Amino acid sequence: MSRFRFRAGVVGVTLLALAATSCASDKAADKGGSTGADGVKHGPGVTDDTITVGMITDLTGPYAPLGKSISQAGQVYFDEVNAAGGICGRKVEPLVRDMGYDVQKTVAAYTELEPKVAALPQFIGSATIASVRDKLEASGPLTLALAWAPSVLGADSIQMTGTTYAVDVINGVDFLVKERGIKAGDKIGHVYVEGDYGDDSLAGSKYAAEKLGLSVVEQKVKATDADMSSQVSAMKEAGVKAVILSIAPRQTASFVGVAAAAGLKIPALGSNSAFAPQLLATPAGPALLGDFYILQSSSPLSADLPAMKKIVDSYKAKFPQDSLDNGVMAGYVSAQVVGDSLKKACENKDLSRAGIISAHRSQKAWDGGFGFAYDFTDSTQPPTRSTFILKADKDAVGGLKVFKDSAVSELAGGFPITAG
Repeated sequence: MSRFRFRAGVVGVTLLALAATSCASDKAADKGGSTGADGVKHGPGVTDDTITVGMITDLTGPYAPLGKSISQAGQVYFDEVNAAGGICGRKVEPLVRDMGYDVQKTVAAYTELEPKVAALPQFIGSATIASVRDKLEASGPLTLALAWAPSVLGADSIQMTGTTYAVDVINGVDFLVKERGIKAGDKIGHVYVEGDYGDDSLAGSKYAAEKLGLSVVEQKVKATDADMSSQVSAMKEAGVKAVILSIAPRQTASFVGVAAAAGLKIPALGSNSAFAPQLLATPAGPALLGDFYILQSSSPLSADLPAMKKIVDSYKAKFPQDSLDNGVMAGYVSAQVVGDSLKKACENKDLSRAGIISAHRSQKAWDGGFGFAYDFTDSTQPPTRSTFILKADKDAVGGLKVFKDSAVSELAGGFPITAG
């Protein structure tokens, strides 16, 4: 940190000025600042002609491809909003900051953006969000968390989109029992990556297994592990009848490809972060098109819905050289959730941070036309417990198609979720 030296004659004046500035800043954050010419209360990031929002993303780290798609899709949404006249008569200006999935860079990005923005339509990663959670809870803007661990729940300012990893897995195990022949007494495997993603996913498989009379064979891996051969061998030796993969996409390709070569012919379920359509062009592609399913709480880009077709057409028009993946859907939806919250806050004539969060939390059945609905009223719970069962399809937009429509199993509906 820089050191400042004050001359004795100006110390008192300087400290008084700093105190006054701090009080004014706190008052603006607490009370939403001034009121605009149109009678709408302003908060940070809001002027009479602009609403500034921020995206804290990963463009250079392990989730860079996803971060790129999410950010670009958010920009597509706000471009559409601005072309239609903006929100509350104001242009929406998105500011994108790369944190490379690094905690120190995340803190720096948040510190820089926080005074400038009315909301954060994108914040990738539970670990990175945790690094500034106290600040977000104290005075931070409405933040859309692109993370599905229960650790992100419990703060009115932080909104998960979709459901937790555990709930997705519970719905997936229920699917295996009801439709893939798994029965009481069987063993199911679970390969999971260390950290919140893997830990919460495993909690889901263990809960479902206990309720359904199954047993779980665990294999924990590191995010840097590339070859899943030993995990395949362990599952084959244990005699599992199905396997759940809560790992990175390339690890999924390795496991499914090695399993096929080893003659391990069992159903495989991938958690929502375990698949990327680019994998279909790899040697593992044929195996991924087999008895492999993806658990996801939102509909795929290939869904036969007008809203989905609009996203696809708009994204392809703006970024014709880039492929379509799940990040496009995630980025557009999170941006639209923020956009609709800003519109509702405008109706209430309160674009302060408290006003935006209150408007957001008043929505019990948000429906963007994407084939699912979210309840934003309880910050301690995910907005849905519903899961789509998807299949890889090389001819489908985004590489995925619906195999089984969104549903909440009885097990998932009763699963206790502890926030924070």
